Amino acid sequence: MTESDRRVLTYARTLTPPPGWKVEVSGTTIVITASPSTTHAHTLWLVRSQLDAHCPTGLMPSENTDLVSPVIGALRNPDLTYFRFPLDESGGTEVPAEEAAIAVEIVSPSNPENDLVGKVRDYPLMDIPLYLVIDPRNGDITLYSEPSPTGYHRQWTGKFGDLVPIPAPFDFELATDTLLRYPD
Repeated sequence: MTESDRRVLTYARTLTPPPGWKVEVSGTTIVITASPSTTHAHTLWLVRSQLDAHCPTGLMPSENTDLVSPVIGALRNPDLTYFRFPLDESGGTEVPAEEAAIAVEIVSPSNPENDLVGKVRDYPLMDIPLYLVIDPRNGDITLYSEPSPTGYHRQWTGKFGDLVPIPAPFDFELATDTLLRYPD
C-alpha cells in the first residue's frame, strides 16, 4: 500500500456519512453511496434467505459490513457477506477481508461501475473467494470464483430465472426465478 493509499484509507475512516449512506475506499478513490431501493432490499432478502439455509457452521452473515484490506488499501462494504465466526475481535467495525467466504452485491442503478468494475478488481486482491453480482437493471447474474492477484479465474454468468451454482462452502443452486428487475 502506498503512502497516498494509506492517507485516503485513514481519512475515510474518519468520515461519518449521513444515515442511509455508506463509505468505501478503493486505492485513492472514496466512494459514497445512498440507501438501496425496495427492489434492492427484496433481492437481498431472497438471496440471503437461501444462503442462510445453506450456511455451514462457523460462518456468520452480515449486511453492510466494512471489509478492509490494508495490503491493497481498500475498504469495501458489500451488501451481504459471510465470514468466519468468531473473529479475533478488536472492538472495531471492520472485518479483515480475507475472513469473508463470499461477497454479494446487488448492482446500484446510480453507480453500477462500483460493483461491476471496482469490486471485480478489488475483491480478488482482497482474497474474497466468491463474488456474486446480481444486476436488477437487466436481469444479469455473475458469480466470480478462484481469486488471484490477476483477478478471478472463473466466471459463471446467467439471467434471472437460472439456477446459480454456488460452490463450497455453501454448495447449492441459488434459485433466481423470483428476483425482480428495477422498474423502468
